[in-house]
Amino acid sequence: MNSQTYHKSMALTGEPPKSLSISQKLAVLLGLSGLGILLLAVFNVNFPNKTLWLTLSLLAITVGIVWFSWDAYSKKIPGIKNDGVWFKSISSRGLWGWVAGLSLTGFYIVLYFYPEYLGLVNGGDNKGVIGLFDPLSKFLSGNLASQWFVYGTLYTVAILAFGIKFLWKYRHNRYERLRTWSVMFFQTAFAFIIPELMARLNGDKILDGGSLPYYDLKNIWPLNYYNFEGYRIKAFLSSGEIGFALLIFGILSIFVITPILTYKYGKRWYCSWVCGCGGLAETAGDSFRQLSDKSTFAWKVERWVVHSVVVFVTLMTTAVIYSYLGTDTSKYWLTKSTFLIGVAVLLTLVFGWAMIFKRDQLQKDAQYGAIGYFVIIIALIGFHFFSGDGQIFLFKSETLRKSYSFLIGSIFSGVIGTGFYPIFGSRVWCRFGCPMAAILGFQQKLFSRFRITTNGGQCISCGNCSVYCEMGIDVRAYAQKGENIVRSSCVGCGICSAVCPRGVLKLENGPLEGRIDSNQVLLGNDVDLMTLVNKK
Repeated sequence: MNSQTYHKSMALTGEPPKSLSISQKLAVLLGLSGLGILLLAVFNVNFPNKTLWLTLSLLAITVGIVWFSWDAYSKKIPGIKNDGVWFKSISSRGLWGWVAGLSLTGFYIVLYFYPEYLGLVNGGDNKGVIGLFDPLSKFLSGNLASQWFVYGTLYTVAILAFGIKFLWKYRHNRYERLRTWSVMFFQTAFAFIIPELMARLNGDKILDGGSLPYYDLKNIWPLNYYNFEGYRIKAFLSSGEIGFALLIFGILSIFVITPILTYKYGKRWYCSWVCGCGGLAETAGDSFRQLSDKSTFAWKVERWVVHSVVVFVTLMTTAVIYSYLGTDTSKYWLTKSTFLIGVAVLLTLVFGWAMIFKRDQLQKDAQYGAIGYFVIIIALIGFHFFSGDGQIFLFKSETLRKSYSFLIGSIFSGVIGTGFYPIFGSRVWCRFGCPMAAILGFQQKLFSRFRITTNGGQCISCGNCSVYCEMGIDVRAYAQKGENIVRSSCVGCGICSAVCPRGVLKLENGPLEGRIDSNQVLLGNDVDLMTLVNKK
């Protein structure tokens, strides 16, 4: 057999990684030089031409990543590549993995809580690394850069550069290529460029002098939990028809668009094709997907934590809207009491439907759902009797909003969710903390057509699928039994199918009718296969 096309081992315990080639070493040097420019800016080195130096920095980082990836994968034939991940320090919780994790965590802490150390100046010209990004920010939005603009730029560069790496690595799989192009597009256009260009419209005649809030169009409640706060509503309404259309779009996204797409395609339409958090996890975090905890304990923690986050975000959004509604029916068509009753009725209908018609699918999750439902109902009653103007129970509504933003938006999704990629795997936030993923998972498990079908008779128990499942699902256990995988936590990334050497796993959206029951085939029961195949 030709040595150019023969791969000695696909096993996880296969060949340890080879030392870096000359090209890869040069690529690392180039990428580090780009990071070095940013680091010098952090220490307030004054670059004479910020536009030039920022361009050189971002270009060096991007070209370095792409060059390294090209050298790593272009000379290999398409197919499954384990690349000795358990032998590498950075991808097996070794020294470099901890260094990378602590470095990313430190960056997030400074970014979220101490932006002045990055050069942010309120009411004046920025300095440091944020000042370095001012020319790009002015070009897009006409405003000076903020720490969030710096973060958004680096975030987008990471998804684009590592996305190219992902495309080369999984070029044997059409599904992986398509969804990677998708997340690259949505991050670049919808999360980065369009919101910045929208800022240019503020005060423009198109908006009749109004002001649009910064709006990532692909962010849907409960991710954009702040979207229904008073200042956001006023900003939308003050911007005329465009602002009103955006507000209506935000509401339709929750109650119409999301359920329909989840029914047809599962939560993967968002978590693996659109979401920026998922996009970063799949591209920059791909080298760490095998680190996700597959233990039963982790699964139990996941269920408790993610259900608690859903309850928390539901109550926080309700409290935010409730805090700026009135009680006078002659002035408000939607009063505080009417709103609380409406929320209670909607939740009761959803809970009742799930318990009556979908209890078997929910299984033990029904207990978590019941607990969450009663907690929310009790809290709603408390809102009515123990809250006043601008106050929820004993707390100011503004204090509660800031607390939520700090705990969920900053600590969980940022510091832990992304900073700990090299320690806990790439989908920590999506798995344990994302309320959007939890709600979509609830819909996916109850009424979605999406599932991963398995052919147990072909499974050789290699374990690739379970190891590379970033959501901690033991895919092999399903495959060995020939069971379809319908899990609320599954984001439909398809990597389990992409790394299966036998083609055991298949992502499907079609109806259940006409499918072969793989359990019957596997167990050798009397089955007329042609009847099943031809069943309409």
